[in-house]
Amino acid sequence: MNDLLKRRQLEQKMKAEGRLPPGQSATLDFPVLHYGPTPGFSEATWDLRVFGLVDQEMRWTWAEFQKLPTVKITTDIHCVTRWSKFDTEWEGVRFRDFMKLFGVKPEAKFVIAHCEYGYTTNTPLEIMMDDDVMLAYKFDGQFLDQEHGFPVRTLVPKRYFWKSAKWLRGLEFSATDKPGFWENAGYHNEGDPFKEQRMTRRGFF
Repeated sequence: MNDLLKRRQLEQKMKAEGRLPPGQSATLDFPVLHYGPTPGFSEATWDLRVFGLVDQEMRWTWAEFQKLPTVKITTDIHCVTRWSKFDTEWEGVRFRDFMKLFGVKPEAKFVIAHCEYGYTTNTPLEIMMDDDVMLAYKFDGQFLDQEHGFPVRTLVPKRYFWKSAKWLRGLEFSATDKPGFWENAGYHNEGDPFKEQRMTRRGFF
């Protein structure tokens, strides 16, 4: 069976199960899409910081982060460029468990992911509290490839995949929303695939 036929059969199955968002096509690959160069990684200098409306600002080295308890999940992911990949396997630190390490103030309503090269993206805290949201560092049993966000990325499956920020370096907890790189470029602030929230003004999608 060729790949095209496999994809079409998978799309029909996922559509029947209510798992294929409108305007999406199934992929058997894991496309690489990002703006700008792929950053390098230095264990000696890498850290992950939490700040803003937290009870205690904290930092983790790569070695320290890998010692945190992890979970494994299987989930579907959907890119705004119209591909969907099904039953993907991830491992990392569940976000709501991670929050317990430093505490979040009641007035915090949004999480701003800060990444290499100044990239940011924003997500409501209530969405980040879902069971399937994590700080992921393994995919399909292996450490993330560099182009897919190694060492750590956020994973927010219920939003288009640009909200799952690659090359994470910081998490800011904020009372106010702070649209990030793609949101300011015209992408929808929410990005729900099943509502097809792609663009807020005329664009390519």
